[in-house]
Amino acid sequence: MPESAPSTIRLADPEPGIRLVTIDRPERRNALDRAAYAGLTEAFRAVAEDEGVAAVVLTGAGGCFTAGNDLKDFQDVETGGDSPGLTFLKALRACPKPVVAAVEGHAVGIGTTLLLHCDLAYAGDSARFRLPFTALGLSPEGGSSYLLPLVAGSKRAAELLMLGEPFTAAEAVSAGLVNAAAPEGTALEVALAKARSLAALPRTSIAATKQALRRGQGESVARALAEEAEVFHALRRGPEAQAAFAAFLRR
Repeated sequence: MPESAPSTIRLADPEPGIRLVTIDRPERRNALDRAAYAGLTEAFRAVAEDEGVAAVVLTGAGGCFTAGNDLKDFQDVETGGDSPGLTFLKALRACPKPVVAAVEGHAVGIGTTLLLHCDLAYAGDSARFRLPFTALGLSPEGGSSYLLPLVAGSKRAAELLMLGEPFTAAEAVSAGLVNAAAPEGTALEVALAKARSLAALPRTSIAATKQALRRGQGESVARALAEEAEVFHALRRGPEAQAAFAAFLRR
């Protein structure tokens, strides 16, 4: 197991063949800053090369999945190349091993859109999701403008992405973002059980099935990620988004 990931990303192998990746910034509700994104990217790239790993579980520490991007980073207007978040999403998307998400507490922004790139996802029934991009003067990211209509339907996707209102675990199930809701505090237990089942199956068959399920999506997802990122970061540098970030940080 790699040991070089930053301390905000905790890695463990709780059972043979299973890699547990935990976002560990509970004091910030596991908000993702540059170091956290770098750690996640490193973790998923390592998993892709590690023959001892058959399945991955992604979760957050302290009863919270992630509050999304750390807005302190978003006040920085530097440009050039892929953002740390986009680099991570590409590594997640490219992971050939099955990825199972375990969601408790808050899943905000990229904390929700990244679920579209996981193979399975389970949430505690008290989990709360939100795609607050428009309220922050931003636009959809993470390929959500393409993938969310596919799983939720165009009207539901428009409601979630345009209005940006909080929604429940049951609504996340209905929208196709998670497979099922479990009693509060048990999402990780359920995700580990699913990962255990995946790890027990022939790895070549699982890899072939994952590849088949995504056949035909590669170019469309890549285009959506790139086009969304261009618009997103243009808006991020704009006065409305910067004012929204500053107002949030003054709370």
